[in-house]
Amino acid sequence: MLTMMFFNRVMSVDRDGNRRSSDPVRARRLVLTWLVSCCVLIFLMVVLGGVTRLTGSGLSMVNWKPLSGVIPPLSALAWQQEFENYQGSPQFQQVNTNMTLARFQVIFYFEYAHRLLGRIIGLAFIVPFLFLWWRRLIRPSLVPRLLVVFVLGGMQGLLGWYMVRSGLVDVPWVSPYRLTAHLGLAVVLYSYLWWLVLDHWPLGAMRGVATWHRQTGFLLCAVVLITVLSGGFVAGLKAGYVFNTFPLMAGEWLPPGYWVMEPGWRNFFENIPTVQFNHRVLGIASFFGLMVFVGVAWRRSARGYYRWLLSVLACAAIVQIGLGIATLLLHVPISLAALHQANALLLLTVSLCVAFVGRR
Repeated sequence: MLTMMFFNRVMSVDRDGNRRSSDPVRARRLVLTWLVSCCVLIFLMVVLGGVTRLTGSGLSMVNWKPLSGVIPPLSALAWQQEFENYQGSPQFQQVNTNMTLARFQVIFYFEYAHRLLGRIIGLAFIVPFLFLWWRRLIRPSLVPRLLVVFVLGGMQGLLGWYMVRSGLVDVPWVSPYRLTAHLGLAVVLYSYLWWLVLDHWPLGAMRGVATWHRQTGFLLCAVVLITVLSGGFVAGLKAGYVFNTFPLMAGEWLPPGYWVMEPGWRNFFENIPTVQFNHRVLGIASFFGLMVFVGVAWRRSARGYYRWLLSVLACAAIVQIGLGIATLLLHVPISLAALHQANALLLLTVSLCVAFVGRR
C-alpha cells in the first residue's frame, strides 16, 4: 500500500509524460519521503531483530531460502517437516528438547517476520530507486551513494545468514562476534541512510546556529555507536542475566573475574563480567558526555529550533540510561530490553542530526 501511494505521488509530479519533473522541490520531497520510509523500515528491522534474539527465535529457521522462504508453511505436513528440520539443530537437542510444535510455531514466526521484513526493505529500496532513477528525479551525485546503500544491504543479508549458521553446527547459540557484526552493519547502514536523509532535509532555518566544536558531534556519535556495539556482545553472551544490581556488581565496583582469560584481549569480547562492566562504563560515559555537550551547546546557541533538538537529545539520553538500569535490575524482560535497543537507535539518530547541523 505504501509503495502504491509513493508511486501515485511520483506519477502526479509529471502529468505531461516527461521523464523529468518540472518541480525540483517536489521531486526532492519524493526522494526524501522514500529515504525516510527506508530508514523507518530499517529501524523496525533492528528492533525486531532484538526481539527475535530475546525470544530465542533466531535459530528456528535452519534453512536459508531467499526466494521460496517468503512463503511460510501452510499445511500440517509442511509444519511437521519444518519442525523436524529444527529438531536436528543443536538448539533443540541441547536446550529445547521438550518443545512442542505449537511452541515452535511461535518462535518460527518471529524469525520469519524478521527475514520477511528484510526482503520488504530490499524491495522498498530497489524498486523506487530504479523508478526514480528512470524518471530522472534523483540527483546524479546521489546515485553512487545510493549504490553504497544497496551494497551494504546485500552484505547485511549475507552476514545475517552467516551469523545464524554459527548456531547450527555444534553450539545452540550464535557467535557473539557475528551477532555484533550483524548489529553493527545494520546500524552503520541505518546511519548512512539517515545522513542522506539529512542531506535532503530543508535546513534553511538552522543557518547561523552557534554550535560547539565541529568535531565534537561526530565524537559523540562514535561513542554512542561503540556503546551500541558493546551491547551486542552483552546480548551475544547473555551477560545481562548476571550481576543484576547497580551500581555495584557482586558487591564490588570491579566485578570478580574481570581479567581471567588469556590472551587478555579475549576478556573484552568473551568474558561476561568484563563485557557487562565495560558496557556499563560506556553507557555512563555516553550519558555524561551527551549531557555536557547539550549544556555547552545550549549556552552557545540562540536558535530555538536547535535548542529543541538538544532537548530531544538530552531526553533520549536520560531515557536510555534509565531503560538500561531497569532492564538490568529486572533481569532483562523482553519489553524493556527491546525498548532499550530501540531508544539506543533513536539516541544515535538524534546525535547524527546534531552532528549534521554542526558541520553546516
